[in-house]
Amino acid sequence: MLIQFRFQNFKSFRDDTILDLSATKITEHSEHIISLGNEKLLPAAAVFGANASGKSNVIEAFRFMATYVLDSFMYGGDGGKEKSEQLQHTPFLFDSASQEAESSFEVYYTRDGGLDDKIYNYGFTLNQDGIAEEWLNTKAKTARKPKEIFYRNGDKLILTGIAQKRRENIQLSLEKETLVVSLGAKLKVDLLKTVRDWFYHMNFTDFGDPFENAFLSSILPSDFSRDRNVQVSVASYLSSFDSSILDFQVEVFKGDDSGDYIKINTVHRTTDGGSTVIPFEQESGGTRKMFALYPALRDTLENGSVLFVDELNARLHPLLVRNFLLTFLNPDINVNHAQIVFTTHDSWQLSNNLLRRDEIWFTEKNEDGISTLYSLADFMDEDGVKIRKDENYEKNYLLGKYGAIPTLKYLDVFREE
Repeated sequence: MLIQFRFQNFKSFRDDTILDLSATKITEHSEHIISLGNEKLLPAAAVFGANASGKSNVIEAFRFMATYVLDSFMYGGDGGKEKSEQLQHTPFLFDSASQEAESSFEVYYTRDGGLDDKIYNYGFTLNQDGIAEEWLNTKAKTARKPKEIFYRNGDKLILTGIAQKRRENIQLSLEKETLVVSLGAKLKVDLLKTVRDWFYHMNFTDFGDPFENAFLSSILPSDFSRDRNVQVSVASYLSSFDSSILDFQVEVFKGDDSGDYIKINTVHRTTDGGSTVIPFEQESGGTRKMFALYPALRDTLENGSVLFVDELNARLHPLLVRNFLLTFLNPDINVNHAQIVFTTHDSWQLSNNLLRRDEIWFTEKNEDGISTLYSLADFMDEDGVKIRKDENYEKNYLLGKYGAIPTLKYLDVFREE
């Protein structure tokens, strides 16, 4: 489970930024708390804020880190990707010092499912020339201090916790653009593969991006075209919010070299007790979005990983969003301790007794274009008093008490002179 994500100098976030999924000592919704070793963790983090305040950049920062971990073994030298094809970071661009400064990314997490009781601390910094610093430490539940697995600073590399034979392979093959974790996983170093695999199981969905939205809507659940059990499972999932959906009719047609063509019809119940079919592309935007979310949701719940969703509320009724979130918040359903981090404009989720204060986060951007991220549990009003659990969060948020709302002006551009 993700304990904490920390990053700096990435897009609109110039300064040190922390998203913490550790439970604080507040009392509401104690059933949300997941105890692993000595850690008490939360299954959800909701990020609210005005348009262009940086909400999406929180998720993009983690996505950048995960993608770099998975792909960087191909960077540099004869790795296979040209410089133009390699993932490039975007620092804060509104001051010259930040443009040239390093960007940093760091996670603390623990592996679930009885795999071990260790806390993993992994991170790296990079600039336009490549990796400047990288580190991996682990800490057992009973240990007083963390154990250094490796530390890298420029050309200096200390592989304390790596077997000697593997050390030589890493040192010989490491390029300045390549992460030790990424290369080590490729070289089948078990511990480094474990770290790489943790990032591999993360799921990202961005419904604010029309191109990615279209792409996600075209992805079928694994084995959907040929496994009736999967089709029945997806139909049951969709019927949880549209009871008229009964089943799917799926036909597979042989296509050209680009692959087979799949035609999907949705079977609906009719008012006279019969059924009728509707081409899936004619279903509502909300139904198609829930269909698009199914593969990532299922994979996340099965692997106990983290699902990142940008604009979860788009095209979905607030009650449906609530029902979706309860999949993570209900310990009887979320048995593998999966987590969700999502952005939303739906303030109703603040008013329905759904989330703890430490599961609610806000982003705000100042006049210099610098975004900040803060939790409702840590927020203090102008008198230095923390927010009480019996406050009307939605009302106070829309009134601007917590910040993170747009500054609006009348659209005078349309006024006739």
